[in-house]
Amino acid sequence: MSGCCGPTAVELQPSAQAVRSDDLPVAVVGAGPVGLAAAAHLAERGLDFVVLEAGEQAGASVAQWGHVRVFSPWKYDIDPAARRLLEADGWSAPDSEWLPTGTELIDDYLAPLAKLFGDRIRTGAKVSAISRLGYDRVRTAGRERAPFLIRLAGGGELHARAVVDASGTYATPNVLGASGLPAHGEADVADLVDHALPDVLGADRGRYAGKHVLVVGAGHSAATTLLALAQLDDTPITWAIRAGDAGRTYGGGEADALPARGALGTRLHAHVTSGRIRRLTGFFTHAVERDGARARVISRDPSGAEQAVTADRIVAATGYRPDHAIASELRLDLDAVLGSTRALAPLIDPNAHSCGTVPPHGADELAHPEDGYYAVGVKSYGRAPTFLLATGYEQARSVVAALAGDWEAARDVRLDLPETGVCSSSLAEAQEQRLGLATGISGGLLGGPLPLATAGASQGGGCCG
Repeated sequence: MSGCCGPTAVELQPSAQAVRSDDLPVAVVGAGPVGLAAAAHLAERGLDFVVLEAGEQAGASVAQWGHVRVFSPWKYDIDPAARRLLEADGWSAPDSEWLPTGTELIDDYLAPLAKLFGDRIRTGAKVSAISRLGYDRVRTAGRERAPFLIRLAGGGELHARAVVDASGTYATPNVLGASGLPAHGEADVADLVDHALPDVLGADRGRYAGKHVLVVGAGHSAATTLLALAQLDDTPITWAIRAGDAGRTYGGGEADALPARGALGTRLHAHVTSGRIRRLTGFFTHAVERDGARARVISRDPSGAEQAVTADRIVAATGYRPDHAIASELRLDLDAVLGSTRALAPLIDPNAHSCGTVPPHGADELAHPEDGYYAVGVKSYGRAPTFLLATGYEQARSVVAALAGDWEAARDVRLDLPETGVCSSSLAEAQEQRLGLATGISGGLLGGPLPLATAGASQGGGCCG
């Protein structure tokens, strides 16, 4: 399959007038699941491309939560174009009903796919800025003919005819502060704070065993960490959430559309009820103070009432946000609330949708005034936690069709997501016996809190973690 991708893209330094955009590759930022899906569709259409990955391997962010299993089985975790390329190379797909770990997602899918693309995948290539060659954001005349200029953190530059930004949000977690701002003193205790999904029972065990751990956050990433901590003897656990109750974290229990996720909520609730996990509600992190080798975390709710807890370590499972700074010289049309495109925002608003009720969308909804620039994958959703891999794969297919000039295919967006979720699996219980509870990740990517599922409710929980 080495011939599927054309000749290697070359870094160039000509003047803006000398460069023909049509002769340049499409730059894909990020070699995660959706970035590699975009590469697969580009390869199938014979379009030149290069994939720029900040980490040292394909799926570098996925590797950070490799110890965690996703909520959705393999049949929803593999892009169709990627499957076709892999199978043509002799690859055999994993069991379609199996819930993979992050490590399995890399070893059995992302790494073999990246290998097909050879030196089209450039690892250690962190993008620091994207602009137009010879054009800042203000200059208009001739802008649409100018190539994109992509600057790398190491100082190199390259040019591209279009940019598909699938860089994700994993590198930009939300802060501890309850108002979206860092808590007072948060930076001063950074050495005591870990972000979502530390490997509590594996590589990071020594940091947590026997320590008092405070987990902040109400999503399934928080629940994952809490259940892991509960398996460590002599490890006091405090769980702090802003809400007055934890109903949306517990989910629908036996009524949940996702058996693995329902079991997650049920077991977490049991630990809280038994007292193994101490739960604090109405906790709005306002300040963090160092107390010797520990941290004192102070909550101040909107009425001014305060409460505090002192812990040895803090896990900030507070979600993620997109970083649009690298595209600050491009003309973006961002929704004021979510940070997605304005056209996409009402379709993914978590106040109205679970991931199972998000309508199909593609290149039209993802387009910005900057022609040729698209953010896809979880980054396209801004702060909405309703993203699914299946959605990202259809985004990638539609965007690549648009870049190929096939607008009929680009606009023929099809996404069949049952409202109760696409991630349920008959093997959930069997896998628990072999690997432990499936927790924390849905659709292959991190997610945020879910609405409470009730029996027979069509919006019951979605699949977004």
